[in-house]
Amino acid sequence: MQNIARDDVPRTRFLGTVFDQIDMDGALRLAQAAMRDRRRLQHSDVNVAKIVQMKDDPDLRRYVAASDLVCVDGMGVVWGAGLLGVPVAGRVTGVDLMMRTLDLCAREGFRPFFFGARQSVLEDMLARLAESHPTLAVAGIRNGYFTPEEEPGIVEEIRASGADCLFVGITSPIKERFLHDHRDALGVPFQIGVGGAFDVVSGNVPRAPALVQRIGMEWLFRVLQEPRRLFRRYLTTNSRYAGLLLAEMLRRLAGAGDRNRDDRNGQGSRS
Repeated sequence: MQNIARDDVPRTRFLGTVFDQIDMDGALRLAQAAMRDRRRLQHSDVNVAKIVQMKDDPDLRRYVAASDLVCVDGMGVVWGAGLLGVPVAGRVTGVDLMMRTLDLCAREGFRPFFFGARQSVLEDMLARLAESHPTLAVAGIRNGYFTPEEEPGIVEEIRASGADCLFVGITSPIKERFLHDHRDALGVPFQIGVGGAFDVVSGNVPRAPALVQRIGMEWLFRVLQEPRRLFRRYLTTNSRYAGLLLAEMLRRLAGAGDRNRDDRNGQGSRS
């Protein structure tokens, strides 16, 4: 499947990875065009946890960089990019892009496939979507528990469904690897990894209030829900991210100092 043209969306490098200068409306327009024209748009995203993870996992970094579209998901990335003077067109969270895409599917007859999470979560999510999106026609569902031997069969099941969009609710780096390895064989125009979005949409995991989302404290909301499991993880991840930002700021300051010395030396030699 040929990928969709997106030449007008500039790509930016940031802390060893990349993201595209696109906001929610722009990402949704590309998704709509991909589904309408049956051309591939394989989406990935970056947040603080994934940037830190990519430092230890070059394969994950490669999967993200090879994606057709890479959006900024976390407010931590927005803030960090701002500190370094790197522009960000907008934040595009996976769960919000998923819901906006499902709105589009319900209106225009596109059919989604949901792959990931536990079977009970999928069933809860479908029940809630039947209430909120009664005209939505679902191409298929498949839970996220599988062996390597089962993977080719899952790819064929998704392809045979004729789905217009695929939501993969599996953790990193499994979802990135799956989409990278099979994005053409899947035969699905719009493909997006959404992590734990199924748990949120199903109602099994509460999402942070809108104000908490806007101020970038969703991670703290999650820690307060499960402090024993998440406190150490977020502390380690956020500390490493702060270290990466500081190192980059110091590198840029050192580079600016070297350029200033070169300029002064050059002026002196011309005197």
